[in-house]
Amino acid sequence: MEALWTVSALVAAGLLAWAVPRWRLRRALARPLAVAELEILECNVEQYREMDAAQRARLERLVRRFLHEKTFVGCAGLEISEEMRLTIAGQACLLLLGTRGDSVYPTLNAVLVYPGAFLVPRRQVDAAGVVTEERQDLLGESWDDGRVILSWDHVRRAGMEEPPTHNVVLHEFAHQLDSESGATNGAPYLGSPERYRSWSEVLSRDFAALRHDAWFGREGVLDHYGATNPAEFFAVATEAFFEQPHRLAARHPALYEEFLKYYRVDPRAWQTPQAPEPVFDGMAYGQWQ
Repeated sequence: MEALWTVSALVAAGLLAWAVPRWRLRRALARPLAVAELEILECNVEQYREMDAAQRARLERLVRRFLHEKTFVGCAGLEISEEMRLTIAGQACLLLLGTRGDSVYPTLNAVLVYPGAFLVPRRQVDAAGVVTEERQDLLGESWDDGRVILSWDHVRRAGMEEPPTHNVVLHEFAHQLDSESGATNGAPYLGSPERYRSWSEVLSRDFAALRHDAWFGREGVLDHYGATNPAEFFAVATEAFFEQPHRLAARHPALYEEFLKYYRVDPRAWQTPQAPEPVFDGMAYGQWQ
């Protein structure tokens, strides 16, 4: 009899461990964002302002889940505010608006936020095997251990630039999507061999063209940082897709079509055509770790 009670208690504990998180999530998703929270999205997520009602409702639901599941950590003395949480969640969830159900970056646990650009150690090894230790100034990093690191100053600045260019949240969360295929190599999970063939052909060609342009100093819609490697190219192209959709579609139509098929939204509906491409200002993102 005692053994039966023990088994029953273990089963009950297991059911509670499964049911309670699901109940908490349902409760979080059922609570609408407050007026003040919606105002933050209006102010700091430019694309949200021009969305239709259905897109707004979906983004708000994704944001609620993001805020429920992810931990925000202030670094270097920064105190996390609701504006920081909502701004980062809103921009990160733009990438999920048309692509999947309610899943929100399932391998991500924490978002670490610094007040501004932050220093990280780097070890460089040259061809002769000489090791050089240095510290690099970064705006953001995306790690495969469940962390994204961001500079709040540059997150906030993305909504103030005119025309919009850099967006550190879009960049680092594109790396998170890229890693879902099992390797961070510029080819996120696409679902079929045919899609990978088309993706590889188009992105390889445009990556090579960007490397050529970067070598000769020719500016365009794609940031030269995307010439670093295919993973950075995907992240930079994602920024351009959401921040400069008209320019990207005009200058790289095949690339834009690949991103339309992947993200399943058309950001041109949220923006008027932009002015000529701005000049790259030399800012750097962190490598995928």
